[in-house]
Amino acid sequence: MTPEQKQLLGVAEKAALNAYAPYSKFRVGAAVLTDKGVFIGANIENSSSNLGICAERVALSHARMHGAEIYTGLAVNCIDAVADGDIRTAMPCGGCRQWLAELAPDAWLVTQGSDRVFSLDDLLPDAFIFKP
Repeated sequence: MTPEQKQLLGVAEKAALNAYAPYSKFRVGAAVLTDKGVFIGANIENSSSNLGICAERVALSHARMHGAEIYTGLAVNCIDAVADGDIRTAMPCGGCRQWLAELAPDAWLVTQGSDRVFSLDDLLPDAFIFKP
């Protein structure tokens, strides 16, 4: 992991402090590096669980709303992903992986608990992309 990737992971950790996760108690932050700067997001849950939104999608939406078109990397950090004293890697859900395929197919991904840098092919091989 590069210093830039580690720094983005720290930004994602701070973003997780803004999460609203009263049900899962799993606060997640995300930070996306783009051509327009860094944009953050945090998961926001809802008692009607399918109405919640993941940190990754909030960050990607935030970037898109500010005109970002080039997504270089995404960092995901769950500050509550600790089990038995070990930090667990929090990976994007399937829906967030599909969002990455659509908006940031060439972006790398880093997450706490792993020194590995992931590509979209690692996360979602043969992703569905609609091409009109």
